[in-house]
Amino acid sequence: MSSRQIYFDHNATTPLHPEVKREMVAAMEMFGNPSSMHAFGREARANVEDARHRVAAFMGADESEIVFTGSGSEANNTVLSLFVCGTNQCFPGMRPKIVTSRIEHPCVLETSQCLVHRGVDVNYLEVDGYGKVDLQQLEEQLRGGGVGLVSVMMANNEIGTFQDIPEISRLAHQYGALMHTDAVQAFGKVPVDVNALGVDFLTISGHKIYGPKGIGALYVRKGTPYCPFIRGGHQEKGRRAGTENTFGIMGLAMAVDMRGAEMEAEEARLLGLREMLRKGIEERIDDVLFNGHPEDSLANTLNVSFPGAEGEAILLYLDLAGIAVSTGSACASGSLDPSHVLLATGVDAERAHGSIRISLGRSNTIEDAEYMLDVLPGVIERIRNMSTAYIKGGAHAAVR
Repeated sequence: MSSRQIYFDHNATTPLHPEVKREMVAAMEMFGNPSSMHAFGREARANVEDARHRVAAFMGADESEIVFTGSGSEANNTVLSLFVCGTNQCFPGMRPKIVTSRIEHPCVLETSQCLVHRGVDVNYLEVDGYGKVDLQQLEEQLRGGGVGLVSVMMANNEIGTFQDIPEISRLAHQYGALMHTDAVQAFGKVPVDVNALGVDFLTISGHKIYGPKGIGALYVRKGTPYCPFIRGGHQEKGRRAGTENTFGIMGLAMAVDMRGAEMEAEEARLLGLREMLRKGIEERIDDVLFNGHPEDSLANTLNVSFPGAEGEAILLYLDLAGIAVSTGSACASGSLDPSHVLLATGVDAERAHGSIRISLGRSNTIEDAEYMLDVLPGVIERIRNMSTAYIKGGAHAAVR
């Protein structure tokens, strides 16, 4: 194991920002329940509502439109589960059909599959080779009638590709559907304004933006149908039962503040590091394929396939060298199946198995990128030499 430790897996989770840690440590003496009417409770409530205001302001929302949740996955489940209520006539007239994409996070795809068994009609949009949703297919689905919700993520967690959320929202509303976007990977990396996006629901998560784990938030536009996913209490104005995670909420708000201060400069810096890695990999390793859109994507995300080398083997060898990367979504990392995202973009199973995701963050440096470029070629060569199935071609990097 190398004494040098480099973290290139920020799309899975991020370390606490020092200011977030400071905020949460300082708040640890505050133990009051925000629902209590005495001074201890009022202090906690004041901090929760201050945090709500700051989170709302960052995305151009009203504070009454923010519901704190336990995670981004919970927020996504909350939105999708509205349509179980719709089929049970909680909201008379709600259209019972959902349209989503084939490259969503597992918490959307698996919930969608569950909803099918409960009588909800779910249709899936195809994507092109870069991971862009087929807008013509979306309009055809909407024109067919009955669609109550369109749910498409803003930026993909594995390949980084952005979707045209304003246009998708326009189409959804044109045909009478509500619009939800999972903005977990985009929020805090690029500006996110709910009014410019035109969405009715938007999901965020604290631990993706140098905040604490176990806290997320759901934006719900005023007047939008809503049904609590967790019941049994009046918290969050009856929209999410359970005593509020005061420390987590305060940590989320501080993380949002820090994103406001650092996001723009960090995006430019990380884009430079990403392109340095892309160019270096192209120059030093034969036969590679970069996945996702080369330009319209997260500045911090680089997904690359190495034919003849298994992604899990690459990950383990890099880990021994002190470099942490991923083979895809952290929520699916226990599976040996090839990435559903890469398969949806047309990458074959062999190349999908040979992919890794490098996701950069605020602590990464040029020296980190240089070390990666020194180590990675040897790792790939070693794995390919052990593979009897790989025949080295003379072509250099194939870039899609």
